[in-house]
Amino acid sequence: MSRTALVIGGGIAGPATAMALQQAGIEPTIYEAYPEGADGAGVFLTLGSNGIDALAAIGADRRATADGFATPEIILRSAKGKLLGISKVSAANGAPSRTLRRADLYRALYEEAAGRGIPIHHGRRLVSAEQSDTDVRATFSDGTTATGDLLIGCDGVHSTVRGAVDPLAPAAAYAGLISLGGYTRGARVDGEPGSYTMIFGRRAFFGYAVAPDREVWWFVNLPRAAEPDRGELAPITGEQWLRTLIDAFKDDAGPAVRILEATPVEQVMKASPVHLLKRLPTWHRGRMIVLGDAAHAPSPSSGQGASLAVEDAVILGRCLRDAPSHTAAFDRFVELRRPRVEKIVKQAARINNSKAAGPVGRLFLDAFMPLILRAAAKSAYTEEVYGHRLTDEPAAAR
Repeated sequence: MSRTALVIGGGIAGPATAMALQQAGIEPTIYEAYPEGADGAGVFLTLGSNGIDALAAIGADRRATADGFATPEIILRSAKGKLLGISKVSAANGAPSRTLRRADLYRALYEEAAGRGIPIHHGRRLVSAEQSDTDVRATFSDGTTATGDLLIGCDGVHSTVRGAVDPLAPAAAYAGLISLGGYTRGARVDGEPGSYTMIFGRRAFFGYAVAPDREVWWFVNLPRAAEPDRGELAPITGEQWLRTLIDAFKDDAGPAVRILEATPVEQVMKASPVHLLKRLPTWHRGRMIVLGDAAHAPSPSSGQGASLAVEDAVILGRCLRDAPSHTAAFDRFVELRRPRVEKIVKQAARINNSKAAGPVGRLFLDAFMPLILRAAAKSAYTEEVYGHRLTDEPAAAR
């Protein structure tokens, strides 16, 4: 049986996977590329009911969900302010989905893993991995190496492990959107604490949530056809972004401009291009495997990136616990996970295409989105996604 594992990546998937492996009797060690941890990255996210259930399976739900607030549904509006409908984003029975700062979730999972005695090494960016019949050896950018029975790639959409597993693996594809967001206490908006609204604007997509203390959390998906070069967005200041975004939403109904004008420049978070990974042919080879965004990166429209990564972690741990070999465990893991994640990725891609519709597309949204949302409310899809319980998973084959 495999006894040690090198877990590459210390964001969300990494600590969750390490805790699931430890539960399965495997000794994990986390290697994180950031020198001080990954908790400064990103703005906020929604952890679905299914993600909370998955965290509960490894006993990490209380710490991880202590911050943030419940957001069981999302109100959708058009650029003219028309109510398009309400989308349920929580299970009918179970914990409601919660919106929380990405940094808070990173920190909570990091502290939970560290508190369980799991070693975490920072400043270890993976350069290469080589495997033999008995182990796998990782080499990092600082010149250090590490050896374990298994190597688990939790290193995100631009995964290095993915290329080590399959040199011909597709790279993540640019989605044509720039994502950024921020926080403000200076804007009064309609909506009770915990309300979440998304607006299909004329030039960009705007979302905002009202925290219990009335602070407004907002994000923008700004269309841009050409993919930014590496580092191109970094020099753009918060003040510059606010000017750009105010101009993008100036002709739209709703509070976007008011929220942006009230946002302090220091509360504008870093912008980043959105990348997707719709289908990865090969998830594992030998003693190496990828999961989370390294294996399947849905658009942010899914609201499921973090939740699916935690589900992956739990199921991989169970497969390694129950299967007769790591090869059998990896095969079983892919068998269990691929159909679910690829269905969600595909559905999210459809929504992503509507985030900055042209004039004709906006007419379609105004006319048909209410019908689509009403049909979705009657379908089983929402419950299939958010009501997913890991206790319902078939046991890994022994």
